[in-house]
Amino acid sequence: MDIKEIEKLVELIDNSSIDEIEITDGEESLRISRFPKETQVFTGQMPMMQPQAAPQTNVQMPSVATTSAPEAAPAELSGKIVRSPMVGTFYRAASPTSDPFTEIDAQVNVGDVVCIIEAMKMFNQIEAEVSGRVVKFLVENGEPVEFDQPLMILE
Repeated sequence: MDIKEIEKLVELIDNSSIDEIEITDGEESLRISRFPKETQVFTGQMPMMQPQAAPQTNVQMPSVATTSAPEAAPAELSGKIVRSPMVGTFYRAASPTSDPFTEIDAQVNVGDVVCIIEAMKMFNQIEAEVSGRVVKFLVENGEPVEFDQPLMILE
């Protein structure tokens, strides 16, 4: 790019509402701006969206539901519990068409793969840490699970 072309670009910016122009031609790059250089440099943090408080609503929850759920959970979780080591999606089989890793009443030994948990597009095989017979599955196939959530009960 020669000096005449650069002068034409400066004149174009002066006579228009354009504040800045950048032209790249091969390995050469040219930026012309109306603003002084020190205002082009941004040294602060990007503005972050501030969380807004959700509108409060007065909803009365039935007291029966809040008291009955905690009482039922401890009785249900007796035995050896296989827990989720991570947050993800629970799968009983390697694929929708393959057989499940384990079934109700099946014997499971230490180190046997009992399910898969998908986390961030990675399929993680979950191995039994204890031996026993599968009594109950506590989550359904394809259901999201949390860290340390009980997955199944062994006896």
